[in-house]
Amino acid sequence: MSENVVQRLRDELENGIISHTFAPGERLDEMQLAKRFGVSRTPVREALMQLNAIGLVEIRPRRGAVVIDPGPHRVFEMFEVMAELEGMAGSLAARRLTDADRAAILAAHEDCQRSSSADDTDAYYYDNERFHKAIYAASHSGFLNDQCVALHRRLQPYRRLQLRVRNRVATSFAEHAGIVEAILAGDAERARTLLRQHVGIQGERFSDLVATMSKQ
Repeated sequence: MSENVVQRLRDELENGIISHTFAPGERLDEMQLAKRFGVSRTPVREALMQLNAIGLVEIRPRRGAVVIDPGPHRVFEMFEVMAELEGMAGSLAARRLTDADRAAILAAHEDCQRSSSADDTDAYYYDNERFHKAIYAASHSGFLNDQCVALHRRLQPYRRLQLRVRNRVATSFAEHAGIVEAILAGDAERARTLLRQHVGIQGERFSDLVATMSKQ
């Protein structure tokens, strides 16, 4: 089974759930989805299991996968916690950075630069994921890394929507540049502050996200 097929299906289903193409409480039938996307039931089942793991669907006895809508308040709470976790990861990375960490962060940053310059939102979405994971790894805290990766995965559908807001990709990359500079300089407090600001969705960012969700 191709990982790319599962990823494509997962992304399509995520978008459908966030945009309410699949309504809260709706049952997602494996056979119907396989027919709709022109694939076998195996990748559909794997994609649904991944969505179950991040709380967008719930696998129920005798009903299968049912769409779950966490609602804007819950999404806000998750971003609030993510901002604190990322700030901590950035702070630790600035203090504990190794040569290998430096290379990984810079490589991911360069990938983000290419996709940002090309205005390729989809490519930037995945490059951005690698950038943040490189920072988690550089914290050299296994437990923190696990928590960051898990919550980052839960928030990925909403992060994808964020990147569709006008000029958000360019703004995101500009923020990355400051984060990289702080981490490489060993400035733990500045790295913490910049990452918290980068991830947080207070004020206009939150209203933009909610507006984008309603327009999908």
